[in-house]
Amino acid sequence: METLTALKMAHTAATAIMFACALGLGIWVWQTRRSGDATAAQRTLQGPRLFAWLFMGIALLSMPFTGWWMVHLVGWPLGQTWLLASSVLYAVAALGWFWLLVRLNKLRKATGGNGKFTFALALISFVCFVAIAGLMGAKPV
Repeated sequence: METLTALKMAHTAATAIMFACALGLGIWVWQTRRSGDATAAQRTLQGPRLFAWLFMGIALLSMPFTGWWMVHLVGWPLGQTWLLASSVLYAVAALGWFWLLVRLNKLRKATGGNGKFTFALALISFVCFVAIAGLMGAKPV
């Protein structure tokens, strides 16, 4: 298999894993809160959902490497506006994701935290990743 094709597949798989895990965790939290479960925040990182967070973390760490390698193989200059915008959005989304993980861990341990701010972090990260996917799909070269 050609290296560029393999990288595209790995990058696409990492993106799909990120969105699927985020969507699954979001639906799970929404359903538990809707059913009136007051312990939903404490159980967010426990059980099988830990695997979803691990998959998301691995995908999050692999995307910059596969993305840079693809750009290098294609020969695009890194100074293109859409690549720079994607990089900045990725940095914001990744930092938001890590901060979200810390906040959810605090909520799980019941050491405090604002649920609205936690939701805002999740929403900002999600919107950034959707914008990155849009930029990658459009590739305005």
